[in-house]
Amino acid sequence: MQREFANKAKTILETDENVIGLAVAGSWITNKMDEFSDLDLILVTRKKISHDKNLMLDYAKRLGNFLSGFTGEHIGEPRVLICLYDNPLLHVDIKFVTLDEFQSRVETPTLLIDKEGQLEKAIKNSHEKFPYPDYQWIEDRFWIWIHYALLKIGRGEYLEAYDFMGFLRMVVFGPLLHIKNDNLPRGVRRVETDLVSEDLARLKLTIPTYNRQSLLGSLRNAVTLYRQLRRELFDNNVCLQNDAEQKVMNYFDEIERRK
Repeated sequence: MQREFANKAKTILETDENVIGLAVAGSWITNKMDEFSDLDLILVTRKKISHDKNLMLDYAKRLGNFLSGFTGEHIGEPRVLICLYDNPLLHVDIKFVTLDEFQSRVETPTLLIDKEGQLEKAIKNSHEKFPYPDYQWIEDRFWIWIHYALLKIGRGEYLEAYDFMGFLRMVVFGPLLHIKNDNLPRGVRRVETDLVSEDLARLKLTIPTYNRQSLLGSLRNAVTLYRQLRRELFDNNVCLQNDAEQKVMNYFDEIERRK
């Protein structure tokens, strides 16, 4: 259904004079698309569209049985319109860019429309660059994050601590484990299939249940996992926050001793 939608969009947009090209990215280009995949379209236009949500919506509504849509500020990308279509029910992300903006990309998409070969030329004159985590950025924050989780557990805010563990998996453990397994660091995307079984098992040990003992145990497992990944991935250029680590782990022991 994703390919059918993309081909229909191609037919609709080919005659639009403002459209320079249409490309498709994501699981389409990695051959991992299945019935649960969304569709990632990149619409390249002569005149800028992304500054006006109404213009973005106008284009989106032309492509199918549009149900709803919103812009992607929550993922740091307001140029993306996240859409839901019906008949069939399908999630479609449409990124609105100009030709200059198209050259800055995290992957090389498949071209569906390329008027005058402008997209192909832009690809040849630029390089894809997927954002990788900054190890120093993580190390500078990790022990403060652990302390924060301990404060929540100590106060009895178990749901807050439970949710925070998900944040750590998304921002720290998922990306680092993906890098260890020679994958792109896409959070926890496809960890069930893209990590070796041992690494997936270690990641699952950071998933608590809703009680104090489980939260503390999962947080302790998170510390162990981070230390292991730090040894495997970080080089000597990363300055370890040893003092913060020691103080926080002393506090960890104190919280564990409390009833």
